[in-house]
Amino acid sequence: MDVVLLLKALVLGVVEGLTEFLPISSTGHLIIAGQLLGFNDEKGKVFEIAIQTGAMLAIVWEYRARFARALTGLRSDPVARRFVLNLAIAFVPAAVLGLAFGSFIKAHLFHAVPVALAFIIGAIIILWVERRPRRANIDHVDDMTWKDALKVGIAQALALIPGTSRSGATIIGGMLFGLTRRAATEFSFFLAVPTLVAAGAYDLFKHRDLLSSADVPLFAVGLVAAFISAFVCVRWLIRYIATHDFTVFAWYRIAFGVIVLATAATGLVTWAA
Repeated sequence: MDVVLLLKALVLGVVEGLTEFLPISSTGHLIIAGQLLGFNDEKGKVFEIAIQTGAMLAIVWEYRARFARALTGLRSDPVARRFVLNLAIAFVPAAVLGLAFGSFIKAHLFHAVPVALAFIIGAIIILWVERRPRRANIDHVDDMTWKDALKVGIAQALALIPGTSRSGATIIGGMLFGLTRRAATEFSFFLAVPTLVAAGAYDLFKHRDLLSSADVPLFAVGLVAAFISAFVCVRWLIRYIATHDFTVFAWYRIAFGVIVLATAATGLVTWAA
C-alpha cells in the first residue's frame, strides 16, 4: 500500500473524528479535505462515508453502559423500549429521503462551493437559535416522546445537504424543539449510531465493485483515526457544553465558508465544479 495514500487516510480519519459530532459538518470538511489531498474520486467518496463508522464506534464505547441497559431492558423496561423506539423513529426521515434523493444530492451538491454556502446558512441558523428566547422542558433523553424524536429526525434529514452538519441539525433542532443543550447533544450522539451504520453499510454495498482486499489497510487506518479522534472530541464536547453555547462554532462555519468562497472567486484554489 502506498505510504502517501495511507497518510491521506490518516488525515481524513482525524478530520472525520474531530468534526462528526461538532455542529460544523464532517461531510463538508471531508469534501474540502478530500479535494485538497487529491483523494476525491469515487473510491474516496466511499472511503469518506465508511470511516464514519469509526466515529460511531467511539459513541458506542463511550456510552456502552447506556446501550447495554437499553438492549438488555427491551423486554422488561419501558424506558429502554422508548429509548430504542425513539432512535428508530428519528432515524426514518433521513433514511427515506436519503434513499430517494441521495444520488441527486451527491451529483449536484457534493462540491466545495455548495458546501461553503451551506456552512454559512447553517451558521446563521445557529446564531439565531442561540440568541432567541427559549425554554427547555426536556432535561433528559429518556423524557423524550416519539413526537420529540420525530421532530429531531426531520431536522436530521436537512443534513443530507452537505455542509449542513448532521450533528448541527439534530442538536440545534433539538434545542429549538424544547430539549436542553445536553439532552439535544446526547440524543444527537445516540442517533448517530443507526444513521452512520446504515449510511456506511449501504454505500459500501452499493459500491462494492470499487473495492478490493488491497484497500483493507487504507480503510483500517481511516477507521482507527476516526475512532480515536472522535472519542477525544466527544468527551471534550460534553464538558464544553456545560458552560458554553454553540456560537463559536457558528463563527467558525462563517469563516470557513467565506474562505472557500473567496478562494473560488479569486481562482486561488480551483475547486471542482
